[in-house]
Order: sequence, then C-alpha cells, then structure tokens
Amino acid sequence: MLKEIHGHIVNELQQNAKTDTIFVVAAVIFNLVVLGINWGVAHEASSGQNTGQNDFILGLLIFGTVLINIFATRALIAGRSSREKLLLGLKQMYEDNDVAKYYDDDLLGTYQARYTLFTLVLAVLAAIAIVVPLIARSMN
Repeated sequence: MLKEIHGHIVNELQQNAKTDTIFVVAAVIFNLVVLGINWGVAHEASSGQNTGQNDFILGLLIFGTVLINIFATRALIAGRSSREKLLLGLKQMYEDNDVAKYYDDDLLGTYQARYTLFTLVLAVLAAIAIVVPLIARSMN
C-alpha cells in the first residue's frame, strides 16, 4: 500500500508541475502578445491617428492583462500550497520509513523561491505590457 501512496503523491506532484507550467507559459505569451498589440495601438494614437476605438482597445487589453495575471498568480499560489503539502507528506512518509536522509530539506525552500520568481516574472511582464504602451501613447 505504501508504494501506491508514494506513486500517487509523485503523480500529483508531476501534475502540479505541468499545471504551473501551463499557467506561467500562457501568462507570459499573453503578456508579450498584449505588449505588441498595445504598442501598435498606442503608436497609432500618438501619431495623430487617435480614435476612441484605439483608447477602448488599449483600456480593454490593460484590464485583460491585469485579470489574466491575477488569475495566473492565484493559480501559482494554489500550486505552491499543493506542492508544499504533497512534499511534506512525502517527507513524513520517508521519515516514518527511515529513508528521510535521502530527501534534502532544502528542496522546500528551492520550490518556494521558484514560485516567487515565477510570480515576479509575471508581474514585471504585466507591468511592461501596461506601462510601455501608456508611455508611448502619452508622447505626442
């Protein structure tokens, strides 16, 4: 039974990693695409071809960028929490079976740092996707 529980925890950790990867990659791609679109819309507006439609598109994409990044960040927080619980269970299983010496406790800190860096990358990309086009828009 122990082997099945171990396998289940490992499978859950793998699924968790895949889900986190999907959220991060999707948010990064979204931010880069929005940056390009917003840049084009802002450039048109700053070159004297401003229409209400440009401002609406810019505002809508900024709103979407904020929402997508909030959702991705919340997903990463949930993923981090799940990973931590699964790893603590795995660690306890190893301790109960006297094999904990093969599991480095520093891994928990490493995973926490990785989630923090993922979140920071998303925040910086979102800020760039929002602020740079607004700066370009304001320069007439």
